[in-house]
Amino acid sequence: MDVPSRELTAEDLELIEFARAIVDANTDGGDGVHTMGAAVRGADGKVYGGINLYHFTGGPCAELVALGHARASGARELTAIVAVGNCGRGPVGPCGKDRQILFDYHPRIRVILPTPDGVRSVKITDLMPLGAVWTPDEGTQAFDPGLFGPGLFGE
Repeated sequence: MDVPSRELTAEDLELIEFARAIVDANTDGGDGVHTMGAAVRGADGKVYGGINLYHFTGGPCAELVALGHARASGARELTAIVAVGNCGRGPVGPCGKDRQILFDYHPRIRVILPTPDGVRSVKITDLMPLGAVWTPDEGTQAFDPGLFGPGLFGE
């Protein structure tokens, strides 16, 4: 499957470095509970960070902690997100749960992640082919091809 992506901007590179600094300053090693840092950028340019809290029950991913930090700080519209692994692992793509949450709450966000062409920026809608939108008020919604851009479904 060919996923459209774009080269990283200077802002994207800053976001990666912000996440890397979080995990580098707070990691507790390869077998620890804090092994991923994340950063998210608000539409106003402010950056918010988070670190994961591994737990056998499925503790929160760094991306979700960063999303919560942004929301608690008043950010409502987010433009980009990245997670970076400890021990020099670099950017890592979001898990399925995180992708669905990003898709549901921030359908215009770009995700910075490794691709066959190197680390690039990808729209969340391109990471969720045929994804179903969920909202707190209405639950899972009927499929809407309009979410995925023109031309994808014969339009």
